[in-house]
Amino acid sequence: MGKERTVEIKVFGQTYSVKTDAEEAHIHAVAKYVNDKIEEITKKTRTVSSLNVAILTALNIADDLLREKETRMAILREVGVKSKDLADKISAEIGRREAKKVSLVD
Repeated sequence: MGKERTVEIKVFGQTYSVKTDAEEAHIHAVAKYVNDKIEEITKKTRTVSSLNVAILTALNIADDLLREKETRMAILREVGVKSKDLADKISAEIGRREAKKVSLVD
């Protein structure tokens, strides 16, 4: 993130000026992603209404986002379970080593 600037992008044949503090390359990548989704929708559907294309594109992008969030949450849960398992194993090993030290001293 840097200082705010205006970046011109083209989406669905229209030019937009976007005020952002994100990197210009990121904004262009976002515009490309949206344009790619628009192209995907226009190939799959017979609609010529730009409003319908925009709504269907928004729904597809929202679906992508929600699926990624679900994947992320599943990964975080798995990492949490594995971390707890590893911590338990470490604690058990430390306990065994301490018990062994005590029995050697006795």
